[in-house]
Amino acid sequence: MTTPASPDRPRIWTDVRLEAEAVALLEPHATLVAGGDAALLPGCTVAIITALIDANGAWMDTAGDALRAICRPGIGVDNIDIAAATKRGILVINTPDGPTESTAEHAVALLLALAKQVVASDRVLRTEGWRAARLRGIEVRGKTLGIVGLGRIGRRVAQICRQGLGMHVVAYDPPVPDETFAAMDVERAATLDDLLPHAQFLSLHCALTTETRHLIGARELGLLPPGALLINVSRGAVVDQAALIAALSNGRLAGAGLDVFDPEPLPDDHPLLRLPNVILTPHIASYTADGARAMHIGVAQQVVQLLRGERPPHIVNPEAW
Repeated sequence: MTTPASPDRPRIWTDVRLEAEAVALLEPHATLVAGGDAALLPGCTVAIITALIDANGAWMDTAGDALRAICRPGIGVDNIDIAAATKRGILVINTPDGPTESTAEHAVALLLALAKQVVASDRVLRTEGWRAARLRGIEVRGKTLGIVGLGRIGRRVAQICRQGLGMHVVAYDPPVPDETFAAMDVERAATLDDLLPHAQFLSLHCALTTETRHLIGARELGLLPPGALLINVSRGAVVDQAALIAALSNGRLAGAGLDVFDPEPLPDDHPLLRLPNVILTPHIASYTADGARAMHIGVAQQVVQLLRGERPPHIVNPEAW
């Protein structure tokens, strides 16, 4: 819903279906231009965007000099050209705490669904009957979970799986101090190659950067134990998707649980859709009612702070402030 325009009110452009509480926070301070119509972007002061917007320099220039901030409900900002925003004096704002719990729980849900053959059993029971559906799952207690990226979400996954499920957790994240690993009872892997051969389950939680693009390729998948299971709720391009499809097709990987893809949205004829040993969800890990509310309100509160001349707490490029 777009609020009535006023010549002396800032305008907020968005392609996000904002929660009602977030809209209520914004409306006293600005005109909300909802629906994602690019023709309405010029002259807007703030843009609140989904991951589907390619916020490059040309897109920013479409808004003109009025644009002061680009906001992402969530933690990932890989669809925003940070350097281009900084050059133009545009703030990039996110809500790093908002998606943590929902995304972590989704990763664990995919892990357990793979281990227990939940989706495969449901599918076979419906099509082939009771006896055919008795697929054999595995217990996760005592198994090794490898985590790549021990940030907010990775730490929560480690906590659930270590303390709740009794898994042995090994993680790789060079910048994280040893004290964090010790406090969580998580073993530190010095290198990715040290981690992979032991990871019966591999869960990816790193940001997408130049260094992490295709971090998991054919060589890395080949280092995993035969029959390993992979979970990715980070970004699709962290994994070389062609290599992943090959490993799933030839049995090197027993299965994968994927919430993110490269590209997105996933094309209707994509090979992943034809593989029976994959659980796919359409980039919805953080979008529970609770998660959406936390992210949308978190963005709205920071936009209000910005419009009041206050410094929002989660600026990705503080040099643009």
